[in-house]
Amino acid sequence: MMKTGQYLFITTIGGSMYYSFELLFRGFSHWTMYLLGGICFLFMYVQGKILYWRESMAKMIFKCTVFIASTEFITGIIVNKFFKWNVWDYSDQPFNLFGQICVPFTIIFSGLSAIGIILSGYIGYWVFGEEKPHFHHRIRAQRQTHLRRRAVTENYVPKRFLRHSPFG
Repeated sequence: MMKTGQYLFITTIGGSMYYSFELLFRGFSHWTMYLLGGICFLFMYVQGKILYWRESMAKMIFKCTVFIASTEFITGIIVNKFFKWNVWDYSDQPFNLFGQICVPFTIIFSGLSAIGIILSGYIGYWVFGEEKPHFHHRIRAQRQTHLRRRAVTENYVPKRFLRHSPFG
């Protein structure tokens, strides 16, 4: 029950932020953008939480950008093409796919996802009392964390330590 409440809270915060962002920059929005923004923010939170906020920021941004572009495309096909609600149209933008997603807005969403990843991590810390997120800019940091976790959980001893062992 607690997770459901947390996820609803995170979704509400994300939906509200994205809806407000659209109102600020476009002058209007649609209720489907509230849902889409909430779902994307929830993804940022969950993927960070699953990985203990230890993965490199670049990898998290990449995953979130792919997720956002995919969900925007699927939502666009349903909302704009099937229901013909015409919520958005990127047909006039370069490198668009059926007018539903395009490269310039995908780049904008990657920047927003960086902000969303950090914000969702700290919401978990401040509101839910979770572990404080640690963001890394290097992929190497994630690899080192993986090796430490593996050593602790599996009593793993790297081969380099066994070279001079009397046991072979």
